[in-house]
Amino acid sequence: MVISLTALIIGFLIDAVVGDPHSIPHPVIFIGKLISALEKILRRIFPKSKSGELVAGFFLVIFVILISTGIPFFILFFAEKISIWLRLVIESIMCWQILAAKSLKTESMKVYTSLKKGDVEEARFNVSMIVGRDTQSLDDIGITKAAVETVAENTSDGVIAPMIFCAIGGAWAGFLYKSINTMDSMVAYKNDKYMYFGRCAAHLDDIVNFIPARISALIMILSCPILRFNTANAWKIWRRDRYKHASPNSAQTESVCAGALDIQLAGDAWYHGVLHKKDFIGDNNRKVEYEDIRRANRLMYSTAILCLILSILIKSAIIFILK
Repeated sequence: MVISLTALIIGFLIDAVVGDPHSIPHPVIFIGKLISALEKILRRIFPKSKSGELVAGFFLVIFVILISTGIPFFILFFAEKISIWLRLVIESIMCWQILAAKSLKTESMKVYTSLKKGDVEEARFNVSMIVGRDTQSLDDIGITKAAVETVAENTSDGVIAPMIFCAIGGAWAGFLYKSINTMDSMVAYKNDKYMYFGRCAAHLDDIVNFIPARISALIMILSCPILRFNTANAWKIWRRDRYKHASPNSAQTESVCAGALDIQLAGDAWYHGVLHKKDFIGDNNRKVEYEDIRRANRLMYSTAILCLILSILIKSAIIFILK
């Protein structure tokens, strides 16, 4: 437990400084390739029917979790047999690759920089790299909202939730979460291709994110006074708008962010040429501006640091009690 806690701290610090260099192969890329390969195999094996695709999707989830979690588990197991210090080094690297705070900030700030210099076309391109919606017709406000929403939502999915899993079980548990989250991003679409094949992955992602999303929201609210954001409004909007999303989890941190910044997020959006009707989140107290991207990133990092501190305190207390 001491090793895994230390590795989480080191991994967080490396991510904060280095981020995710494109020159270094990322484990999530390999998980994505594994999902794609297994999807092709399972679609050939099982019939192209509702029940066939449901079963194929179920086996996809099983195989991806076993492989994505089993490999890091046994790497850490055998590393510890050689040296506890070798395990610490390897697990620290794993935790670094599991967390995505710096990457989220870097990519969203590209949008900020483009908007600040007035290049809307470049901003559309940059935001298209981090969102799933159609961006070609977005104006500067729409681009800003998309970037802020992505930072807010991924504060939970990309930072706090994997941190919680790493704090509880170590890096292998973090990879358990990342494998489920990656499947959700790749196959959990409500279209003809994935309506049934991706259903198991989608439901599992909702389950594993249920508690972390709410913890993320509450820690985000606690971090508001540190940044002198609107704490009372963050609590109010979270209580009112946290379920204004198709997912039971996605609006948790998004609603807190909207309240903290006194802005209105969400609303209708286009995906693959189809208009999706969505409720607004937050109140239209002021006009959204590109500086809100920077503010959302400050909120994300403050939440992450506070979560890390709480993880250290809780796990240290557990270690002390067990001793």
